[in-house]
Amino acid sequence: MSDMSSYLKVKLLNLTLNGTSYAGVNDPYVSLHTADPTDAGTGTEVSGTGYARVQANFAAATGTDVSEATTTDTTWAAAGASWGTVGWIGLWDSAIGGSNNMIYHTALDAAKTIDTGDVFKITAGNLTVTLA
Repeated sequence: MSDMSSYLKVKLLNLTLNGTSYAGVNDPYVSLHTADPTDAGTGTEVSGTGYARVQANFAAATGTDVSEATTTDTTWAAAGASWGTVGWIGLWDSAIGGSNNMIYHTALDAAKTIDTGDVFKITAGNLTVTLA
């Protein structure tokens, strides 16, 4: 995942070029999308019984790291209704509500239809953020 949101681009530019503080986010929330969220964070996020963004834990960057991966599994279980075909994920600074700013997004390697009772899991180490 290396696609930054417009929100994050503005925050980083102002931080690095204007000294405007930006606290960042600790343990962002992962969202599932049936339409590309784009840099604007406007794609269709999954909705339905049992859906909620899931908090992810990332290792801390050190030395010359330009890529960080999750340290735990990130899991959803569709209960009561189909969630449709998920093709994208996003990282947000909050659960639905709150400040609610998308920070990163990407397409999945393969779209996945999630029906009632299905589990969608991103195993530890398989969700990475890379800066280039």
